[in-house]
Amino acid sequence: MISVTEALQHINNHCTPSKVAKKPIKKVMGMVLAADVLSPINMPPFKQSAMDGYAFEYSDDTTYMVVGEVQAGSSENIKLGRGEAVRIFTGARVPNDADTVVMQEHVTRADGCIEIKILPKPKANVRPLGEQITKGAIALEKGTTLNEAGVGFLAGLGIAKVDVYQTPKVSVLITGDELQKVGKELEEGQVYDSNSLTLQLALKRLGITEVRVSKVKDDLRSTTKAIEKHLKKSDVVLISGGISVGDYDFVQQALMDNNAKEVFYKVNQKPGKPLWFGYKGNTKIFALPGNPASSLICFYVYVWPLLKAQMGYQEFHLPRLRAKAKTAIKNSYDKTIFLKGNVSNGNVSVLTGQASSMLKSLAVSNALLIVPSNIEEINKGEYITYIQL
Repeated sequence: MISVTEALQHINNHCTPSKVAKKPIKKVMGMVLAADVLSPINMPPFKQSAMDGYAFEYSDDTTYMVVGEVQAGSSENIKLGRGEAVRIFTGARVPNDADTVVMQEHVTRADGCIEIKILPKPKANVRPLGEQITKGAIALEKGTTLNEAGVGFLAGLGIAKVDVYQTPKVSVLITGDELQKVGKELEEGQVYDSNSLTLQLALKRLGITEVRVSKVKDDLRSTTKAIEKHLKKSDVVLISGGISVGDYDFVQQALMDNNAKEVFYKVNQKPGKPLWFGYKGNTKIFALPGNPASSLICFYVYVWPLLKAQMGYQEFHLPRLRAKAKTAIKNSYDKTIFLKGNVSNGNVSVLTGQASSMLKSLAVSNALLIVPSNIEEINKGEYITYIQL
């Protein structure tokens, strides 16, 4: 059995980006760039009007003859002489002979001429060529997480595809003959399966929506075959239950029979002691405890960072912050304990219902409190580290 610190170090050693793929920008929302993106054009690609108004070459004159009109999208370059201006609209190309745009609200127009009532500053309301970015410059750097603004920016540069880190293919394998599908009537000795849905939704928070889910009978042959199948088609396999030492817990043996390499098994923590992590080839494997809250807590602490790292994120752990304990918190287990809690105004309270089977308290918590194994008590008012959920 290893400590939480040691287990996290092992996880960190396996936190590397996954494969790179070139994808259309319509499909990269939330993904991370795997390479710098260079701008193929200047933006704006021409001298551009920032206002509806009139373009002219700046001088102290206030009266100009209007000799034409330039709409957005027009490529016309109207020649202007001294004392001449053109009607222009936002986004339109400013003629070469003009350098300033006066807002239409600041002029009066009559008999084909304008009279400027408020003279703008030189070069006002004109976006110069390449004001936002110049051709060949880095538009977005490697490691940038693409949000709607980033994708829109790339689209505005005419970039159709970018290199991103692929979203890992994840499988969820549920063990436990006592589990019944939600919606069906429970028989004596059965409980409803919540872990398959909980894990799928936790993966969805990470942007992983295509998840292969299956349930297996509690026997060694079936478990071994199911794991073998998932290993062939997944980057990460999550196994729920069957990893403890009961007579019907076959996961560890099934992993051995599949020649999976064990990195660690059992962590000195509460809840979630029977946690197994390993790999086969490039596929990472987590065998999670079967108790619902224990399973989800192990997901937040260990699975989340590995998946985020595979997706290219440089900050891949959930945020760890500190708050003051509202009451004394005891640790009599000689283990690192994770407690469901709520943080408000810099203070943290421990919720009731800390058992590893209880999801209700986790459903209303916003923090996972961490009490290290070497700390027997955190006094009221002392700071405690928590994972922000």
